[in-house]
Amino acid sequence: MALPEIAVGDAMLSATSGKFPRVTEDQHVDSAVEEVAAEILGLDPTGARWGAVIRHTYDMIYNGPETGRFRWSQLMKTEKTHFGTVFEINAQREFGFDGGDKTDYRIAGHQVDAKWSQSEGGWMLPPEVFDEIALVATGSDPDAQFSLGLIRVVEAYRREGANRDKKSSLNPAGRRSIRWLWRNAPIPASILLQLPDEVVTHIFASRYGTQRVNRLFRAAEGRLVHRNTVRTVAMQLDDQKRVRMNGGARSALKPEGYIILSSYHTHLAKALGVPQPDDKHYISVRVTPGGNNDPLIQGCRWKRASPEDPICEAPTLPDRGVREN
Repeated sequence: MALPEIAVGDAMLSATSGKFPRVTEDQHVDSAVEEVAAEILGLDPTGARWGAVIRHTYDMIYNGPETGRFRWSQLMKTEKTHFGTVFEINAQREFGFDGGDKTDYRIAGHQVDAKWSQSEGGWMLPPEVFDEIALVATGSDPDAQFSLGLIRVVEAYRREGANRDKKSSLNPAGRRSIRWLWRNAPIPASILLQLPDEVVTHIFASRYGTQRVNRLFRAAEGRLVHRNTVRTVAMQLDDQKRVRMNGGARSALKPEGYIILSSYHTHLAKALGVPQPDDKHYISVRVTPGGNNDPLIQGCRWKRASPEDPICEAPTLPDRGVREN
């Protein structure tokens, strides 16, 4: 992959818009950093894979199916500290990076150490990463965003002094010199952090997992719901059992006019004008009888219901791979 051309002082946009970030006038071009950047961007041009890694890391730390937790403030201090290690491991599994000699990875032939902080600039840098390249990342689960960049941890970019573990952090010049690959790029959102607090409280108020899942799909109509969110609300590992027709949310919500679409029903989601679920998401849609241009389900035409439309029983979704003409 050809390396990107970087002109000192150019006002460039972040990689989230398909261009490369600005290089400040006091920053020289580090060819090794650029080679690592090119390798990472070649593996994941949009940042979607990194976003999925971070989503998975949050979900692993929350351990929702066993604990019912879904937000950072619910974690213990030791669990928060463990996030960076899990992030590093998940990224290596996703991208197949080689292990470094004294750092986490070897990328494009260069030593690279992964560092995570919930707050930008809070990365703690041990002596083994001094003068090496750090992959620095931060994110916000409530905002469903992450940022990720590269920086060579030279002395001029480190704070003077160190803590008792001999760790340092980036000084203002170092933070300004980060080679950002993504800034405020999306991660798959947790719907439980997007819904109003009183709605989430109502969802979890039931002692029964099935009822909690039903409440979730009513509240999140027309919005993607991650499979792990279903597991968290149900406090059960088998999300498909809680969603399916025979005793799950599909059968419980059918009389109320709801269908619950999965990745097998992307054509219906598109036709109904809602986001299309992938293999990690569901989406509930309340439907009402439609017209000739609306999708055909169980022999009749259906459209997405408006709040004013009366409740009517929803159709049964077609079997996997079946499309009605």
